[in-house]
Amino acid sequence: MDAEPKPIAKADFIEGMAKGMAVLESFDTERQRLNATQAADRAGLTRAAARRHLLTLAHLGYLDTDGSHYWLSPKVLRFSGSYLASARLPRLLQPTLNRLAAQTRESFSAVVRDGDEVVIVARSAAVGGQRLMAYGLHLGARLPLHATSTGRVLLASLPKAAFNGWLKGRELPRLTPRTVVDVKAFRTAIDRVRADDLALASEEHELGVHALAVPLRNMRGQTVAALNVVASPQRLAPEVMQHDLLPLLLDAARELRPLL
Repeated sequence: MDAEPKPIAKADFIEGMAKGMAVLESFDTERQRLNATQAADRAGLTRAAARRHLLTLAHLGYLDTDGSHYWLSPKVLRFSGSYLASARLPRLLQPTLNRLAAQTRESFSAVVRDGDEVVIVARSAAVGGQRLMAYGLHLGARLPLHATSTGRVLLASLPKAAFNGWLKGRELPRLTPRTVVDVKAFRTAIDRVRADDLALASEEHELGVHALAVPLRNMRGQTVAALNVVASPQRLAPEVMQHDLLPLLLDAARELRPLL
């Protein structure tokens, strides 16, 4: 699912709100505390404008501050909490993820695309002694498209022209020594995902993390999300994966299709 913004009339666009959201989105796992200068740089604003937005967001309770630096407050969870409680997709997927986890004692996630990242909208940790839990794989976590199994599934679902447009002139950040950053090699990897209709990513986003993903399609054949399992390399060895995990993911995708 590609969350490209829909065009609106210039008269309907509230520039101040867009700037405020840019400041709010400038906080992430890499930069959890920002001063006005850092926020301005990340949001593409002047320092004075960023300072006013930071002060306003702090006044509204969305940021905490020590007078110099700012950081997200628990109030921002109202947005994600409301989405996860009310959005149709997470509610549809959660029972399936729970069942898969109970069957395998592995960790499963479902993600959607948001720009250059995937966002986890449903997840279920392994039940009764999980084997592997990657750092940061929580609801609402944002992970890079290029270095994750789910991201590659969603990129492979794009029309080739759209994928080429996304890749053109792009530098792929190296997150681990195993991240594929060569554009030609990455294009080949996405071609393989299209052919196999699944994606494997081993230690490309985080060392020690190995993941297998398949697309979740609706009845019109559109890929609306991706489903993956995070497991040990032994569990994702080709012969074990084909016997134990891949059939479960494919069965789940088929069962969910009429509901998506």
